[in-house]
Amino acid sequence: MQEPTPPDQVLARRIESAEAAAGVWCHEALSKLRPGAISEIERVAGGVLAFCGPRSPLTQGRGLGMAGPVTENEVDRIEHFFRHRGVDAALQLSPYADPTLVEALSRRGFTVTLFLHALTRPLPSLTAQPPPPGVEVRRVDPADAGVWARLVAQGFAEHGEVTPEAVELNQLLFHAPQATCFWAFLDGRPVGGGAMATHDGLASLFGMATLPEARRRGVQRALLEARLAHAASSGCAVASVVTLPGTTSQRNAERAGFTVAYTRVMLSKRWC
Repeated sequence: MQEPTPPDQVLARRIESAEAAAGVWCHEALSKLRPGAISEIERVAGGVLAFCGPRSPLTQGRGLGMAGPVTENEVDRIEHFFRHRGVDAALQLSPYADPTLVEALSRRGFTVTLFLHALTRPLPSLTAQPPPPGVEVRRVDPADAGVWARLVAQGFAEHGEVTPEAVELNQLLFHAPQATCFWAFLDGRPVGGGAMATHDGLASLFGMATLPEARRRGVQRALLEARLAHAASSGCAVASVVTLPGTTSQRNAERAGFTVAYTRVMLSKRWC
C-alpha cells in the first residue's frame, strides 16, 4: 500500500501550485493591460515557464517538479524556452521538487543565486486587529490603480528612481480577478500598500512596501492584518508569504503568526 504524502509536502504542493497559477494569470493580466505585449507561457514539468520581457522579474519558472519525475526531454524544453528568447534561465525551486529535476539541472550547470523563505499560517475566522493610532488600511479602488502602483514602486525603490516597468508590474494586479490590493494611510496620507491573491483556498500575500519616512509606525503589520482578515472572510484556510531570509518582512510575518514552511532556491543559468 502506498504511504500517505506527508502533510508538509502536501502544503508545499499547494503553495507551488499557486505559484504556477500566478505565472499564468500574470501573463493574462499583461495581455489585458498592454495588448500586443510580449508575453508567453509554457506548461512543463508540472509547473509554468513565463516570459514577460527580457528584464521582467516575471520571466522565470515556477512550481516545477512538484508532479513527479521529470524527463530529460522536459529539461530540454525548460532550457530552450529561455535560450530561444535570449534570456538567462531563472527557476524558483521548492526543496520538495522531484530529485530527477534537481539532478538534471545540476548536471546542466544551473547554479543557486538566491534563497527565499515560504512562510505560512492557518486562517481561522478572524478579524483584523485595530491598527496603530493614525494608521488606516483600505482596499484600493481600480480608479486609483496608477497612484497605488507608483506608491508601492516608490516604497521598494526607497529614495531611488521609480521606473515605468516597476509601476506597470504593480498595475497588472488590477487586471487579475484573483488579486486584491490594499493601501495604508498614515495621518490621512497614503504611505504603503500590499496585495494578495487567492488560489484553491490559499491566500498568497505579496507586493508589500512602505515609504521610508513612514516605517516603524506599524504600517506593515496593519497591512498584514487587513489582508489576513480579508483572506479569512473570502474562505481561505491558509495564508502564505515569501520573504528573503532574515529581513524585516520575515520578522513582521512571524509576529503575525507565520512560520517558515520551507526554503526555496532560485536557480539560474547563463548562456554565454
